Amino acid sequence: MPVEGPLYPANLVLAGRRCLVVGGGRVAVQKVRELLACAAEVHVVAPEVDDALAEDPRVSVERRRYEPGDLAGCWLGFTATDDPAVNAAVYRDGEAAGVWVNSADDPANCAFTLPSRVRQGPLLVTFSTQGRSPAVATWLRRRFTTELGPEYATLIDLCATAREEVRAAGRSTEGLDWQSALDSGMLELIRQGRVSEAKELLRTCLAH
Repeated sequence: MPVEGPLYPANLVLAGRRCLVVGGGRVAVQKVRELLACAAEVHVVAPEVDDALAEDPRVSVERRRYEPGDLAGCWLGFTATDDPAVNAAVYRDGEAAGVWVNSADDPANCAFTLPSRVRQGPLLVTFSTQGRSPAVATWLRRRFTTELGPEYATLIDLCATAREEVRAAGRSTEGLDWQSALDSGMLELIRQGRVSEAKELLRTCLAH
């Protein structure tokens, strides 16, 4: 079921913020892993909970059914159940409490959707089709997972370091031709393991 209207992209800072996951199966495990990768404070409510969740000291677990009020103090809520009534109840409670809720494979009970994504260090690339074709979004993620290898994380580190060096020298980073530097062959050098040469090439490009 597609989502009507355009979606507003945003990258949320969840470190230390409480998030509720209703459900304890395979889909819930996936949701929790993504939240933990963002250093969120994760609480799981479900009658049955996968061992991967129950044994993770970073996750608080209550083995019971969802109850009204469970979203209190949460920033986000997620449902990962096969019960439409539970999904709808969590969504309604979230709307009333001002808590954004995502329901797995249930757009009608979503205040936000989750795109397919590729992570490579600090690099995050997402793919969304507004629910019109999840298969295409997944296909794009698989395709770019191969393309976006660890060399991109190194590239980001080099550019971030160069940016800090420029700022430390009291210069503005805004007038520098970063795009020409990135088009200069730096990435190919990094892929060949010639990181020092890539760093010098970047400095040379920015100096001009």
